[in-house]
Amino acid sequence: MRVGLVSDIHSNRVALEAVLEDMPAVDALACVGDVVGYNPWPAECVDAVREREIPTVMGNHDRAVAEDTAFRFNSMARAGVEHARRVLDDDRLEWLGALPDERTVLDGRVKLVHGHPDDPDRYTYPEEFSASMLDDEELLVLGHTHVQGHERFEEGIVCNPGSVGQPRDGDPRAAYAIADLDAREIEERRVEYDVDAVADAVERAGLPESIARRLYEGR
Repeated sequence: MRVGLVSDIHSNRVALEAVLEDMPAVDALACVGDVVGYNPWPAECVDAVREREIPTVMGNHDRAVAEDTAFRFNSMARAGVEHARRVLDDDRLEWLGALPDERTVLDGRVKLVHGHPDDPDRYTYPEEFSASMLDDEELLVLGHTHVQGHERFEEGIVCNPGSVGQPRDGDPRAAYAIADLDAREIEERRVEYDVDAVADAVERAGLPESIARRLYEGR
């Protein structure tokens, strides 16, 4: 059983298309949240996830867009939320708002959360992964930090596939992962995409230039 894992797409259609094109054959896909936010294409990214029926949990940007609550965000994040609120129709907003904070898929073998099993908004970096985060699942998948990494424990594996649309681990390439549940292995993958095209679209959408700049830096 091979599962393609994605997270933190953040309305970056170009990066998402590159990831889906690069991804080898898998038996299932899963997403651990923040489909929207920051970048110019929230509708296209929501549609891509919905059309493929990818099991997804709610990220903090998804929640902010669905509930119109971006008051604690910095200026870049707030601009992305406001942009998504302007362009998403009611059906897409309802889909975002109905996403759960946690879900278990593949007959209980995989648990999906955004930040941490105890708190969906908690930043949990790879060096903080621990066996105590696992319950009965074989694989716990989380995102939120935009930092790719995984740890294998006797009890199971904890994995952050990294951010598709806005990496923050110093590598600007779009990130994702492949989990082989039977072999208990994780393959961390990166793929180049057209950052210039995204930067141009950020400018045309009237979003902060700093959003584009950090895409080049992977930070």
